[in-house]
Amino acid sequence: MPLQNRVMPTGEIVADPARGLLMGNRGCLHGPDRRLGIARWRSKLWICCVLDFKGVQRDPMPPGRWTALFFLDEATALAAGHRPCAYCRRTAYDAFVKTWQHAHRLPARPRATELDAVLHEQRVGRNRQQRTWVATFGRLPDGAMVRYGGRPALVLGECVLGWTFQGYERPVALDRSATVELLTPPATVATLAHGYQPVLHPSAYETAR
Repeated sequence: MPLQNRVMPTGEIVADPARGLLMGNRGCLHGPDRRLGIARWRSKLWICCVLDFKGVQRDPMPPGRWTALFFLDEATALAAGHRPCAYCRRTAYDAFVKTWQHAHRLPARPRATELDAVLHEQRVGRNRQQRTWVATFGRLPDGAMVRYGGRPALVLGECVLGWTFQGYERPVALDRSATVELLTPPATVATLAHGYQPVLHPSAYETAR
């Protein structure tokens, strides 16, 4: 049986055999039986990491330490409220921070804790569920995630691509004036709009041909 450690763009953590391109964590969420408890985070530091770093083999659920979470790709992780890890994805992290600074017109480079505080405010509501926003499709950048037809979908060009654990489905064209439910935190959307390029699953480009 697969472990409950696959993350959806909605932030939900479920069990699925597909691993995806990236991993991350939010602290230790599991108990001795390797099952998740009620908590879905233990800190505001939600990161997105590479699967393989220096060839180190890790237990995905070491007792009392951390719970490895897996994402289809970076667009999925960003939608769920994560950001690039400053350790194993330093180049991506630096690009994200630099673009964030430019997007938000900050006078100085923001610290990781500042990013985490903003993201936490935008990703989780008082009911501890994912916060979402109403947005105009034509104003969203590539890499943002929305809910379309009741399901998560990736914004790419003039289309949305349905999200699954295995990859993206064929694109569906939307009118630029269409109103959509935005899943990706607005601060991250602004960063995407100013040039940050997330890692997308290959199926996003294959289905868009």
